Amino acid sequence: MSPHHPNPTPTPPQIVLLRHGETEWSRSGRHTGRTDVPLTAEGERRAGALRPVLASRDFALVLSSPRQRAVRTAELAGFEGRIERTEDLAEFDYGVYEGLTSDRIAEQRPGWDLWRDGAPEGETAAEVRVRVERVIARAQRVIDGGRDVLLVAHGHVLRALGAAWIDLPPEGGARLVLSTAGLAELGYEHENRVIDLWNAA
Repeated sequence: MSPHHPNPTPTPPQIVLLRHGETEWSRSGRHTGRTDVPLTAEGERRAGALRPVLASRDFALVLSSPRQRAVRTAELAGFEGRIERTEDLAEFDYGVYEGLTSDRIAEQRPGWDLWRDGAPEGETAAEVRVRVERVIARAQRVIDGGRDVLLVAHGHVLRALGAAWIDLPPEGGARLVLSTAGLAELGYEHENRVIDLWNAA
């Protein structure tokens, strides 16, 4: 799919994940859930660089988180006018930890782990799992019909979705890392759900 991963032969239909480009908050490690921050100039550049990478794919459905950083990434990647927004792809609600870095949270609550503990007044991984399972069910119908799906969202929610795809428990997203403007491909090997590609730049 990317220039570094040439794939000259047709592949079975896939769900492609795209994390939004860099923001000031992602660059500084601040947990960004509800806050609707824009992309940085670098975030916009990297999102635009994905346009030729994704242009050859036949996406029957393009779903995005409603937050501007995700929608703008989808637009710059070449999907303006085709984007359907869904709150099911919104980032984790970090509750009282919104805007804080992991170091700041550790000062308040040593040993805290989002995937295990959830966020006070926010969401748990199990609650997010319910949302991403709805997205998967919809995407599944499209790929079962022979077409690709593109999902544009945020780091933690897409990690939760990847974990759900391969039947890891909700906290299994901790084992998957997705960089800003990173790509992943979810598909099948025989009858098994697999990750074909993860965190490609």
